[in-house]
Amino acid sequence: MIKELDPVVLTADLPDESLKAGDVGWVVLVHRGGAGFEVEFTTLSGETVSVVTVPTTAVRPVAPKEVAHARQVA
Repeated sequence: MIKELDPVVLTADLPDESLKAGDVGWVVLVHRGGAGFEVEFTTLSGETVSVVTVPTTAVRPVAPKEVAHARQVA
């Protein structure tokens, strides 16, 4: 179960937010018992790229043994 402050992985592109599937964000708010999440995505230096509300189908928990990958944002 995903809870506040958990890292999550985006499962679909969100082009309006300059986010791509695979981007990692942190849950800042859980909506209606897990029906959706407010997720903050930041650069590796800590600058906020976007804070978005997504349904549960748009994110998944970070799995053990996953490696972060860096990319430039627009």
